[in-house]
Amino acid sequence: MSTLTDTPLTAPTRPRRARRLTPLFFARHLLRLAVSLAVLVVASFAMIHLIPGDPLRQMLGPTAPKQLVDARRAELGLDDPLPTQFAHYVQHVCAGDLGTSFFSAQPVSDLITQGLPNTLALALLATLVALLAAIPLGVWAAVRTHKGRGRATEAAFTTLTGAAVAIPEYLYGLALLLVFALGLRLLPPAGMTGPASYVLPVTALSIAPTAMIARMARVETLRELDTDYMRLAQAKRLPAWRLYAVHLLPNTLTATLTLGGLLLGGLITGSVLVENVFAWPGLGQRTVEAITQKDYPVAQAMILVYGALVLVVNFLVDIVLGLLDPKSALSAATHQEG
Repeated sequence: MSTLTDTPLTAPTRPRRARRLTPLFFARHLLRLAVSLAVLVVASFAMIHLIPGDPLRQMLGPTAPKQLVDARRAELGLDDPLPTQFAHYVQHVCAGDLGTSFFSAQPVSDLITQGLPNTLALALLATLVALLAAIPLGVWAAVRTHKGRGRATEAAFTTLTGAAVAIPEYLYGLALLLVFALGLRLLPPAGMTGPASYVLPVTALSIAPTAMIARMARVETLRELDTDYMRLAQAKRLPAWRLYAVHLLPNTLTATLTLGGLLLGGLITGSVLVENVFAWPGLGQRTVEAITQKDYPVAQAMILVYGALVLVVNFLVDIVLGLLDPKSALSAATHQEG
């Protein structure tokens, strides 16, 4: 006679997952990315022409001679018809030529090359920290509050994570700067001077995403705890580490990792103010300087780069989600067959 411990630990009610994306799924998302990038290029081009007044006059000052303004406009091709200007702009963007800074006379592509790695380092580290902190926190909160237990824990978790999400990243940055850099003098207050200089800006960027991902991880974990395969695993009296790390955690990660990937795109753009709080040499500092100095070619390029980064990250998240959860990939094939 077989016993309970002899029963294989399976989850017959869970569908077998596909391992390959359908070509239609990939093509559809690739087309969506291409269309979104095209719209972004149009929007970045239109930005200069929608600014009230004359950008060149604002740059050169109200006392600049008209001959100088006209000469500069002809040099930049701003007196050409709009379709011609747009065609030149698209040609230059495709060639990697994003113009020249009005103030430093430095190619904008060089400014982006210098600042982009530092911005991506902050965003990637913040995402990694958020995932590593939030997933265990969310799983712990779910286990403690499962089936109505731990009312106080649930109230504290939802209150604290809700408050953490509501506070902007730059306010976290200011608070961390005042306490740990200027007050306790434990960490460098500004600049990129070594590993210690990453701590405060990465922490400021990761607090809100940690709270969001933890809330998602708790919801997903609560759902998985009520499944048949988890009840069977609990009945087997498996060690806690095996129960949660081997059987529970892999099945809660799809939605959680998807949210983490989407938050990465938000952290790239959200780092603008945090970089300025800590004088971080990334794209954020360049963007604020360009806006305050009315350096329109730099500001235009920053909009293009930030938008493209977010779109590419979202595209990659969709592809990874299709690999982890083939329902999203198979739906395209089902729609085609129907």
